[in-house]
Amino acid sequence: MSAALRASGVELSFGATPALRGADLTIATGEIVAVMGPSGSGKSTLLHCLAGILVPDAGQILVDGQRIDTLSETRRSELRRDRFGFVFQFGQLVPELTAAENVALPLLLGGVRRKPALQQAREWFDRLGLEGLHGRRSGELSGGQAQRVALARALVGGPQVLFADEPTGALDSITGEQVMELLVSLARDRGTTVVLVTHEARVAAYADREVIVRDGRVTSFDTQEAAA
Repeated sequence: MSAALRASGVELSFGATPALRGADLTIATGEIVAVMGPSGSGKSTLLHCLAGILVPDAGQILVDGQRIDTLSETRRSELRRDRFGFVFQFGQLVPELTAAENVALPLLLGGVRRKPALQQAREWFDRLGLEGLHGRRSGELSGGQAQRVALARALVGGPQVLFADEPTGALDSITGEQVMELLVSLARDRGTTVVLVTHEARVAAYADREVIVRDGRVTSFDTQEAAA
């Protein structure tokens, strides 16, 4: 399979503190990879480098074989807008917007007109069990509902890669499993590559492969082989 993402010899420090020390990782198109490791190991830093949010001090980040670490901030912002989706631990919905407006936001930022963007956004509410909630704001949603809205926002534009940083960390175990089942099923249906940062083994079990980050370096193993 072709490589959707590749990190090669990636190093990054915050001041005098090294976060990544020559990290290497290749993720195939359509693969779901769980990035795990102890607190402070560099797993979120690795995700942010792969997503073009952070620029490494050394090494290369490639998307479909093209380097992105040498792009300008403007070009990397366009890449994140047009080809990536993001889900974070607390959803990070815009509180002033309705649920439907939050889902439509990537489309609006990409130049889609308001009416068709909202129409496309509302189609996700039935799909994710959010019927009748499109007019509510984030403060009127439960944690699970808000995270499903965030998932819809991440997927509405049909991203090539979905980055999820502790997407179930603020949810109870049952709701977290429901969100992960939705995330995985939707990603499989669309052939979306998923990079999932988590510290929970039950969440990582949904992935094809686990990546372990320790002291800024990467090791990995196939979760299906481990379960066999």
